[in-house]
Amino acid sequence: MTTEGLSGPRPDSPSNKIFSSLLGAVMLSPPALDQARTLLDGSEFYRPAHGLIWDTIVALADRGAPYEPVAVASTINPRDLTKIGGAPYLHTLMSGVPTAANVTYYAYLVRDLAYARRVVTAGTRLMQLGYGASGDDIAELRTAVAAELAAVAAHNAKGWPDPAPLSSAPDLPPFPLRALPGWLGDYAAALAEVTQTPPDLAGSLALAVLAVAAGGKVWAKATTWTEPTNLFTLVVLPPGNRKSEVYKHMTAPIREAERVLIDQARPLIAEAAISRRVAEARAEKTEKAAATTPDPTQQAAALDEAAAARLALEEITVPAEPCLFSDDATVERLTTHLAEQGGRFAILSPEGEVFSIAAGRYSGAPNFAVLKSGHAGEEMRIDRMGRPSERIPAATITLGICTQPGVLARLGETPQFQEQGLLGRLLYSVPKSLLGYRKSDPAPIPEYTRTTYNTNLTALILSVDALDEPVTLELTPEAEAAVRALLDDTEARFRPGTGDLAHMTDWGGKYVGAVVRIAALLHLAEHFRTGWNRPIDLGTLLNAHEIGEYFTVHAQAAYDAIGADPAIADARALLDWIERTGTTQFSARDVLSSLRRFKKVTDLDPALRVLESHGWIRRLPAPPKTGRGRKAGPTYETHPSATEGAR
Repeated sequence: MTTEGLSGPRPDSPSNKIFSSLLGAVMLSPPALDQARTLLDGSEFYRPAHGLIWDTIVALADRGAPYEPVAVASTINPRDLTKIGGAPYLHTLMSGVPTAANVTYYAYLVRDLAYARRVVTAGTRLMQLGYGASGDDIAELRTAVAAELAAVAAHNAKGWPDPAPLSSAPDLPPFPLRALPGWLGDYAAALAEVTQTPPDLAGSLALAVLAVAAGGKVWAKATTWTEPTNLFTLVVLPPGNRKSEVYKHMTAPIREAERVLIDQARPLIAEAAISRRVAEARAEKTEKAAATTPDPTQQAAALDEAAAARLALEEITVPAEPCLFSDDATVERLTTHLAEQGGRFAILSPEGEVFSIAAGRYSGAPNFAVLKSGHAGEEMRIDRMGRPSERIPAATITLGICTQPGVLARLGETPQFQEQGLLGRLLYSVPKSLLGYRKSDPAPIPEYTRTTYNTNLTALILSVDALDEPVTLELTPEAEAAVRALLDDTEARFRPGTGDLAHMTDWGGKYVGAVVRIAALLHLAEHFRTGWNRPIDLGTLLNAHEIGEYFTVHAQAAYDAIGADPAIADARALLDWIERTGTTQFSARDVLSSLRRFKKVTDLDPALRVLESHGWIRRLPAPPKTGRGRKAGPTYETHPSATEGAR
């Protein structure tokens, strides 16, 4: 390359035509300059003449002055103006451009030409450094090479913002323990400290144990609908995080309340068992008498007596021993638990076995209808061969599960989990593990804090269990107005393209209901002996809303890990292809020929939109159309950092 200087423009040079077209376009249309300046800073012009014209245009624009050819010519030094061809050359630049609509296309070409020159120059310098270096200069040579390459990369990144990670929620907040009633939040915080576990585990379990107490017995009226108070919570932590220890302490009051309930029920169970054995004996005796009575006139009376005895027997049910929760159960056993325990049951486990069971580990096919009905508090009718039918007027199940990250990722491998709404029913918590940062001498739990937690939770479980009929909590007028406002705000979050819940409407559709459920549980924890006699106030609802937003951000991260958002999953696959192949520019046809994941262009569109919105790719302007041929598809440019590994 030779320097042309300020004089003698070469109209036959292709690069000169590109630079000329750009300068003509920006003088032709003020908006064109704004578009070009997002990509260029003036250092990209090869000929000093073009650089001078660009700098003059920019200076005039910054002063708010016009920058058409006459104004530019009057601003340039007369001697320099003569060298570049005078004012007529400026008019030639503008008249040679039919429209300014292609200015971005020209700007990209100018930038690419500048980058190519920069690479050639850098290569020449590196070659000179290599030939001139001695053994003692290796360290300095490496520094110089790194600096030169960094300068080239920085030049190539002109106009690129830093790309955003392909994650819905890169920074996850900790569980807001302050939103829990004092006695509950204090114990969760103390337990998290002594076990050196994230507060999210104890906080999520605190809600789950409240749901064990209230589920099936207490409902909450939102605005036009009613919610049960059971929850599905799922905490995701890798092994070695002392999950079992946290579960043991958080569920201790439930086991104590269960022992009290068993002691209270034991006389009733014994009485019912005796009554049933007596009724069975009477039924057998009357049936035998009816079968052996020879006199037809007496047989009718014997049959009536036998039928009455059989009906009396069927009316006597021996209550099952009270059982509030289990740490593992098959789907069939869970259904039986519900029938035996009055339609309410919980699974609290530091492992995620329930999901593999629901996915069909034993049955060979996904089977989680009981979980779906049990989340909504729906009626269940179960008929099985060889066993009595089971009818549950309102089934309520609570899940307090902790699982490993790998199990979370595999939830997406069972399509029915999302298609039939199981994923949308879970309140996800994805805390950061403390492994590697745990203290060896944590503060112990204050005895008062431990005693208060055990006493209050046990009292809540027993007082709610003593209710003869389920109760429904109302909202104060202020709290009800807040729920309506939350409904309006949440609706806007579903809008395609702008809503942060647009890709997870199955979860978002249950969000407001979850907030109402949490508010009811916080209300009961605050008034653990008489909470059903007063409405839920605005302060309690606001605390529930804070917890709900915590679960929203964590649900976005969980959906990201699960791959429940197909667009994000496709975008990752496309970005991986870009990084692996070092692709700097591509078209849809290039992707389709390389990645079998995408069958047609429309399959690729969502992934392209995600990568564009996150700053990993950008669409190059289409070149000016010539002739009547078919319009070419768009071409995309990749962010320089996406191909650093390939380089």
